Amino acid sequence: MRIIRDYEYVDRSDTNAVAAIGNFDGVHLGHQAVLKKVHSIAKELNAPRGVITFEPHPRSYFAPNAPSFRLMSSSAKATRLEKLGVDKLYELNFNAALSKLNPEEFASNVLYNGLRLRHILVGEDFCFGKDRKGNVQTLKRLGNDLGFGVTSLELIKGEHGELSSTSIRNLLSQGKPKEAAGQLGHWHRIEGPVIGGEQRGRVLGYPTANMELRDLHIPKLGVYAVLIDILDGPHKGSYKGASSLGVRPMFGQNSPNLETYIFDFSGDIYGAQISIALVEYLRPELSFDNVEALVEQMASDCENAKKFLSMS
Repeated sequence: MRIIRDYEYVDRSDTNAVAAIGNFDGVHLGHQAVLKKVHSIAKELNAPRGVITFEPHPRSYFAPNAPSFRLMSSSAKATRLEKLGVDKLYELNFNAALSKLNPEEFASNVLYNGLRLRHILVGEDFCFGKDRKGNVQTLKRLGNDLGFGVTSLELIKGEHGELSSTSIRNLLSQGKPKEAAGQLGHWHRIEGPVIGGEQRGRVLGYPTANMELRDLHIPKLGVYAVLIDILDGPHKGSYKGASSLGVRPMFGQNSPNLETYIFDFSGDIYGAQISIALVEYLRPELSFDNVEALVEQMASDCENAKKFLSMS
């Protein structure tokens, strides 16, 4: 999959795609339904399959101090989209210049002259351009004038109403990863590099892979049964384990992070990219009177995680 970030400098080989526009946060079942339609139209037109998204997320751009809300990082999103068969990811830099384009300028400068798209797919609630003044009908009119096709798709509904990133965030905040997976079509994953920690787990007999949660929505704090993919390095592969997502209340005030103990594993994975799938919420985060009580609970958590993972 090719990633294109600047619509003003696009190689000819990266043009003429059929592309869906959206933030694709979580790449949930609604997004996947859109991608299936992209694949279908691209096959008819013998064109590349594309997605147009934006970095930073426009919501973050306009409200940089608002609480973190993203379900996945840009790299995790790219990994998921590539697995779903996307050929061209137009991850456009959302900046002051792009934010000021009116609907006509966005369609002409970005979609037509810049990316030179053949066909565009959007949800029926799609809005675009400065102050979100453009809608689906605007895009269809502009596409007709400029020479690209436009297809609008109805929003997909699930058990709890319309499938949306907001609904999935709410489920994760309630400690319901299975229900969230039902809307995502895959386990919710936290992806990133393994960073150095304070090595308390190693001293306690449970060495952990530590990850930051910067700029991501924080699921319910607590202990989870997890699936682990080490994405690079000599230990690349799939594993099982238990993760503690929290602020480590026994050890002072800390920012939330994710600490994962990988079952039956030994090896140095500092700096490796890993992906942690939240499978089952086991218990809330607790503070213990002493280290011995903590170690006893960690042993129990690992046994419970193994039981859940053997059934999943």
